[in-house]
Amino acid sequence: MTYHIVTYGCQMNRSDSERIASVLESKGYQPALKIQWADLIVVNMCSVRQSAVDRVFGKIKEFAKIKEQNPKLRIILTGCILKKDRKKLKERFDFASDIGDLPEMLPSYENNFSAFIPISNGCNNFCAYCVVPFTRGHLVCRDYKEIVNEVKGAILKGAREIWFLGQNVNDYQSPADASINFAKLLKLVNGITGNFWLRFTSPNPADFSDELIETMAKCKKITPYLNLPIQSGDDEILRKMKRAYTAEEYKNLINKIRAAFKNYRRGLERYATFSTDVIVGFPGETRKHFENTSKLFKEIKYDMAYIAKYSQRPGTSAEKMKDNVSLKEKERRWKILTAILKKTALKRNKKFAGKTIAVLVEKQKNGFFFGKSRHYKTVKIKTDCRKSDLIGKIIRAKISDALTWGLKGKIQKN
Repeated sequence: MTYHIVTYGCQMNRSDSERIASVLESKGYQPALKIQWADLIVVNMCSVRQSAVDRVFGKIKEFAKIKEQNPKLRIILTGCILKKDRKKLKERFDFASDIGDLPEMLPSYENNFSAFIPISNGCNNFCAYCVVPFTRGHLVCRDYKEIVNEVKGAILKGAREIWFLGQNVNDYQSPADASINFAKLLKLVNGITGNFWLRFTSPNPADFSDELIETMAKCKKITPYLNLPIQSGDDEILRKMKRAYTAEEYKNLINKIRAAFKNYRRGLERYATFSTDVIVGFPGETRKHFENTSKLFKEIKYDMAYIAKYSQRPGTSAEKMKDNVSLKEKERRWKILTAILKKTALKRNKKFAGKTIAVLVEKQKNGFFFGKSRHYKTVKIKTDCRKSDLIGKIIRAKISDALTWGLKGKIQKN
């Protein structure tokens, strides 16, 4: 029996798909080389953006054609599914189930060198634009001992990069020991023997404690990179979004994190890099509101940003608001932020030119290796090596060029 998994959405969805694969393989299923050869197709969908939902609907005809060729094929729908979509989709699939109904504590290795490990599921914040509390439920945290054991298992299997995942990771508190918060969990994992990097996503700025800032800066296995969602740079829009911080508080938080890394780290590690998530065209966002966001982008000088154009999500409180920003205007605002980002990203990437840095090699293509640095920069590496045995290894690379969205270099020979 063979299976094929179609995944949409964030790293949490990718991690869930790896867990689904583990369940299937423990039951004797093998991955199909092509979707047409599968006996079971699992569609792991996302509802955070309407575009992801539309992609699932767009696949239905393709799935139907595959099933015509293989009547015994079973197609399962899971992931983040809104009630209104479930009603429309349940008749198109053999089975539909929330991701929470699937086994929770199974190995979650995307490959043998990166492990994506959920530490919690769900969220209690109910941001106005977000469907997560409706599709994944309230925040449920895993026992810290299980998480630590899973990290140790991943490292024994060769993992060089550990990602902690959660809709709001810094709201973590172990159900087995209330004294173990997210900062203490990071300290425990930082103390595990092994040569690995530790990353996490996504935190909420409102829950970012001084203890967590100091822990990040002091624990050397934690990489100097952070995705810190802002969503809007305007206080009025942040209130409408039900985000419990102001733009000024956010900027102060960024400054405190940067200062802590400069205090406790050395060399390039002193320079923390930041990406963010932002929504343009939220209901009621005027041009003046947006100008505050573009101003914040210029002040923070992000290394990367994930810019979304607002779309209504059923069940959220924002659904009741009038979506009064045109698609054309949303596109205009998206382009403005992207233009700012291109300038700041390139300027910050130039810090690495001429430097030798550590890179975790992820793949080989067209005579180049590609990987990620500790600062989460994509690095394109020219090499004479024709073998793929560097994939999954941490190498030293000398950076020759800084690009807008990454770096170029060569393997540093001893």
